[in-house]
Amino acid sequence: MTILTDAPRFELEPDLPICQTDFPLDWYQEEFKPYAEEYLALPDRLPATVFAWLDRYVRPAQDHFGDALLLLAHFYMGGEIVKLVERYGGSVADSYQLALQARNQPEKKVIVESAVHFMAEAIALLAHDDQNVWITNPKSGCTMELLAKDWMVLPVADQLIERYGDDLTVIAYMNTSGRLKALAGRTGGAVCTSSNAHLVVEWARSLGKKILFVPDQHLGRNTAHRLGMDPDRIALLPSPERGAFRIEDTEGGLDALDRAEMILWGSSCGVHTIFTPAMVRHFKADGWRVLIHPESPLEAVLEADGQGSTNYLWNAVMTAAPGDKLAIGTEGHFVRNAIDAGRARGVEVRHLADVPNFAQAGCGCATMSRNDPPHLAGMLDLLRKGEAPEINRVLAGDVVDERTMARDRLDTGERAELVRHARASMERMIAVVERA
Repeated sequence: MTILTDAPRFELEPDLPICQTDFPLDWYQEEFKPYAEEYLALPDRLPATVFAWLDRYVRPAQDHFGDALLLLAHFYMGGEIVKLVERYGGSVADSYQLALQARNQPEKKVIVESAVHFMAEAIALLAHDDQNVWITNPKSGCTMELLAKDWMVLPVADQLIERYGDDLTVIAYMNTSGRLKALAGRTGGAVCTSSNAHLVVEWARSLGKKILFVPDQHLGRNTAHRLGMDPDRIALLPSPERGAFRIEDTEGGLDALDRAEMILWGSSCGVHTIFTPAMVRHFKADGWRVLIHPESPLEAVLEADGQGSTNYLWNAVMTAAPGDKLAIGTEGHFVRNAIDAGRARGVEVRHLADVPNFAQAGCGCATMSRNDPPHLAGMLDLLRKGEAPEINRVLAGDVVDERTMARDRLDTGERAELVRHARASMERMIAVVERA
């Protein structure tokens, strides 16, 4: 059972402003505008000021819901929202740990997540029937998932299934909708995360399956290399940005697909594709140890000293010896928090893209950052008053347009069918990880 009960990981310095971009008022849902107006009118963004304001809404909600309330956030949250969530007794984790929180804590009935939609949906997929999952901002999506919507992937998967039948199985990265996790379940496949992709893919290989890996081509390629797959037996599907395509449009055509052990969907993470071998060499030449996230291009990963999930990267900082120097290639907000945590332990941390003549150093996940203090305050206050907008409630199978906030919600029967398959794919992942 995974329940996050660690001591606080993040330090708040009294005189250090909370780093959060202020959004214009018309960017907020109508129900959240009063909270945004108050927040924007605060004299500063110092913790004492922000907490005094947040306390007016968070504390009454905590009193109202008691132990039934669970606050969650992902490591990549911008604006130091992780520090705010943790300050109020919430948990901060990677996507795998977050997905298990409702499943493993049935006493938590009201779960409020500050992260992106697919993470909230993963929690809902494993939640008990009497648990409700809420996201502080439905506009919080994922650029990688945007290029792997069900209406993009399913027609291609159907073509592959028509050609390969039961020999094909789908491995769906956590960064996918429940509809794609259900596709994995229907094909006897599983979900994976960056921390366990090698375990899940190796499990599928042991069954003699041809693997469709969705959506991140870089995690797929890094996993294949880690497992010693022949590069000639890896096929990359055409870029989803080109629109609909036939599988024979793949480079090398059907011959490449027929001999492939793993077929990669062509999406990627804009935050991690910036890392290059030259960046790694720059830091290593100066005596730094370089650690990188496996959503980064293979060429950069091969140059690094280590690769792993956010949990791996954070633990590396927390176990480093005083005087160590770590250059970390991942999301910018995470690295900024790692810099603070390292400094307190005498460990020097830098962002891997912080090299001369590169303008994107410290690039953060912009969609994660859409969960700001007014959204946290408003969500909890509206829940307490019984006035929470339905669009903020997350059910398995929901698809939300992050620009218009239009939502496609399955009916009860369709959702039950989706949950059955998607939960099976997630439980397979959990079983593989626990066996390992």
